[in-house]
Amino acid sequence: MGYHTPKDWPHNLVVIGNGMVGHRFCEKLVEFGCNRKYQVLVLGEEPRPAYDRVNLTSYFEGKSAEDLTLAKPCWYRENEMTLYTGRVVQHIDRDERAVYTSTGSRIPYGRLVLATGSRPLVPPAFKVETKGVFVYRTIDDLDAIIRYGKRCTTASVIGGGLLGLEAARALRELGLETKVIEFNARLMPRQLDETASALLLREIQRQGIGVLLSRSTQSVLGNGAVTGLRFADGESVDTDMIVVSAGIQPRDELARACGLAIGPRGGVVVDDALQTSDPNIYAIGEVASHRDVVYGLVAPGYQMAETLARRMAGEDATFAGGDLSTKLKLMGVNVASFGDPFLTDQHHETFEYRDSKEGRYIKVVLDAGGRTVLGGVLVGDTSSFGLLSHHARTGEPLPAATAELLGLNRSDGAAPALPDTLQVCSCNNVSKAQLCGAIRGGAHDIGALQACTRAGTGCGGCVPIVKDILKSELLAMGVSVKNVLCDHFPMTRQELFHAVKVQRLKSFDAVLDIVGNGDGCEVCKPAVASILASLWNEHVVEHAEIQDTNDRFLANIQRGGSYSIVPRVPGGEITPEKLIALGRVAKKYDLYCKITGGQRIDLLGARVDQLPEIWEELIAEGFESGHAYGKAVRTVKSCVGSTWCRFGVQDSTAFAIRIEERYRGIRAPHKLKFAVSGCTRECAEAQGKDVGLIATEKGWNVYVCGNGGAKPRHADLLATDLDEDTAIRLIDRFLMYYIHTADPLTRTSVWLEKLEGGLDQVKRVVIEDILGICETLEADMAKLVNTYECEWKAVVENPEKRALFKHFSNTNRTDANLKFVRERGQKRPADWPSPAAAQPHQNGVQEELVWWRAGAESDFPDGRGIAVEYGTMQLAVFNFSRQRRWFATQNMCPHKQDMVLARGLLGEKNGEPKVACPQHKKQFSLETGKCLSGDDRLCIRVFDVKVENGDVLLHVPAQALASIA
Repeated sequence: MGYHTPKDWPHNLVVIGNGMVGHRFCEKLVEFGCNRKYQVLVLGEEPRPAYDRVNLTSYFEGKSAEDLTLAKPCWYRENEMTLYTGRVVQHIDRDERAVYTSTGSRIPYGRLVLATGSRPLVPPAFKVETKGVFVYRTIDDLDAIIRYGKRCTTASVIGGGLLGLEAARALRELGLETKVIEFNARLMPRQLDETASALLLREIQRQGIGVLLSRSTQSVLGNGAVTGLRFADGESVDTDMIVVSAGIQPRDELARACGLAIGPRGGVVVDDALQTSDPNIYAIGEVASHRDVVYGLVAPGYQMAETLARRMAGEDATFAGGDLSTKLKLMGVNVASFGDPFLTDQHHETFEYRDSKEGRYIKVVLDAGGRTVLGGVLVGDTSSFGLLSHHARTGEPLPAATAELLGLNRSDGAAPALPDTLQVCSCNNVSKAQLCGAIRGGAHDIGALQACTRAGTGCGGCVPIVKDILKSELLAMGVSVKNVLCDHFPMTRQELFHAVKVQRLKSFDAVLDIVGNGDGCEVCKPAVASILASLWNEHVVEHAEIQDTNDRFLANIQRGGSYSIVPRVPGGEITPEKLIALGRVAKKYDLYCKITGGQRIDLLGARVDQLPEIWEELIAEGFESGHAYGKAVRTVKSCVGSTWCRFGVQDSTAFAIRIEERYRGIRAPHKLKFAVSGCTRECAEAQGKDVGLIATEKGWNVYVCGNGGAKPRHADLLATDLDEDTAIRLIDRFLMYYIHTADPLTRTSVWLEKLEGGLDQVKRVVIEDILGICETLEADMAKLVNTYECEWKAVVENPEKRALFKHFSNTNRTDANLKFVRERGQKRPADWPSPAAAQPHQNGVQEELVWWRAGAESDFPDGRGIAVEYGTMQLAVFNFSRQRRWFATQNMCPHKQDMVLARGLLGEKNGEPKVACPQHKKQFSLETGKCLSGDDRLCIRVFDVKVENGDVLLHVPAQALASIA
């Protein structure tokens, strides 16, 4: 290949592997100045640069491969390194000190670093060559799973460890009925004891994922393609897809072939200097066997990378062993383990605390004196992890009694003092002292603190404690710390709510002029819209310029830019005639049909211009808006209750309908979900809702602040054995207290956790009326109930409002870019194109431009955008009325290439006008087209606009382009 000459060998540093640990090693080389001391060459086997494997599951939630990328190829060039991707090393010649690649290249080295990582361990019963059998390791693996999953309805994950549960979560995101199959008698057997595993199992099963424990798979069923699994006990299960996640094995084949020493459990043997049996070759990460331990976690790999980089810089650094502590969120459940949690002999003491209702478990293993932490497990509440793992790692004696240390007997909820040596971020080895130093150096917000320390940029598990340290240190410095809404409103939402109420402000402009500044943004506009709706209950379309796309068009935006229709079905009760009507409408407009978890029917795939005519037909059949699009009361789920069920003690369906018809459409800081169960068997799952009611022989028990979403929380019991009227009166008070005091986009569960005094305070306010505001709360709710109107009925009966539902302002044509494919007998959105296919325009393109009339000034609504059609181009025109300025851009968001930018919220930051894409909230400058969300790979094309004699003119290409990415 000729890149290096023999005389340069002592200074050549070749790294085989460009995973997370290999890339971290390169970063540390730069940090310690070794990138100029050595000629660094990195060989990566995958076709893309290093990416974040820890957060691989977010790929199923909309993140792209580029979003997960740790550094672009240009980073290596800028730091005088060479990166080759798609290069497989086939042989290491230790005598020649050279490596040979699949491309036929011979690359000499002075020092060689093996960072080849590991591969999935696949038991003999499985063959990845079998159609429908996959591993879960790389982005290519995930792409294959996604493609194959489109033809499946069921899936099984082999392995109930960390990665297996992540894989199960990903398969559930694909909409597959998923089972986890574990050989051992409990989940995560290496990290969790039986109690902790049982709590995790309960939460996972609550989310609809099946778990089979103590199962040994004997064979895969199917002739050419997977159809099921047979176990050693003779039982079998049907499945369309299998994902194997049964552990890892080091990628040590290169080391074996060239004669390096291999550990008893595999892996390249290294000493404390991370040197192999060849003094010129080193190994780090999952390929290394250090003191007979192969680490399968990223944090020890990062520690190895830093140690070796320091040695390359001439320091006498050593690796004494990695920290096996783990803290993560699985299926929304916080889980952590540290030290050795399984010690049980007479030389140790064990402190345990369990709250099954809250899903909380704490176990700490101490030495015989009860002062030294040896290990432990945390489930549900992991706030003590940083401190406990620090004491387990350092051996420092506990500074206080264990119960107080864990916050179990503290009435103020305060955390104990954290030592400066505490390792807050294990992924990036960041201590509390380093964080405090950065804060004192000027990093006064979480983004700046993460940028200069990297804390919280790995798995993200330490972000809450990083925020706590930031707040505490700022207060210690005398810096005022206030929870403000945004730059335009230097106050909390609660303060803004009361300012709007007291001064009876009824428009965004009035609110901004009197208590705010600037022109607003995508944060404060929806918050103010919610406050106005909660106070005055005017039709939301009257404030369309400050509504996010869902409220602006009274429907949820979906992939591609289409919308969904969700009619209200109070209590889940529906007549056959209405079912037939829904089917007829869905068939007429070719809408995808889906039963929701809230006992409603979702009709997906409507164009924005079709929404009024679809709703006109539904309203004629007796339906009304279901408010699935709003931060509002969504559904009231119910069982059949005493009218049908032999166990029912109250009529839950009738009460659910009464409740839903009372609270329908009420706007709040976040969405609200209710449920009513007719007996304690709890078929409606009321204890996982914001408000839940469970029937008793004497009446109703009221539960509040439950959440069954990404962070499940068991609801708290507010009151017992109430009659219906009393229950409703308490719910009125509770809801209005929440609406008055919660931060924007805060669910009731999080609001309660942050509320000083917690549930006791809620009881004192809404039951005991210690603030004397219950009469006001009830009156505020009565005003909302009495002014209710179906938002869609108001639109279809008003020609001016109907006219707002157009894709283009200058033509009645529809968006030809909406693409669908057929699947399982229905349509669905076509897959988003690969981000690599996007070719964002650089502004300043040299081409002939002409002034073109887009329409009259009156065609463009104040304070928002609308698309215009120009030949084959779609352009977005924005009437930024508060700035008295006009802007035009391409209508395609370059992130996912949907034609939706015209529907985004306008705003400004430091005087720069911007638009936030309604799909993923990426922000673009309306002046330069630059992406303001930190993604410099994306930009949009902007066009000059002028208004003459009432006409809006755009400076556009003389010949319409075939596409504009």
